[in-house]
Amino acid sequence: MSEWIEIGALEEIPKLGSRVVARAGGDIALFRAADDTVFALRDKCPHKGGPLSQGIVHGNSVTCPLHNWRIDLASGEAQAPDEGCSGKYAVMVENGVVYLAL
Repeated sequence: MSEWIEIGALEEIPKLGSRVVARAGGDIALFRAADDTVFALRDKCPHKGGPLSQGIVHGNSVTCPLHNWRIDLASGEAQAPDEGCSGKYAVMVENGVVYLAL
């Protein structure tokens, strides 16, 4: 069963930007879309392991900074023609505070 962890205020994540949560099992990247939707993915591209948190967010996807793979923020899936998946995490925003399920 997952435990909800308070990450911080929504405003701490820039629009069309990211914030990294350091974890022993691998970092987690939280992304904020233009409409304030927040997504959480493993901070590792399924292609060559690039840090997705350093990519460019556009719409509901992020482009890996290493080889331009586009990753869907909602599913973690690479967009065609590429294939692969970065792990995703449940996230919620309540009263302007971001929570992550671990």
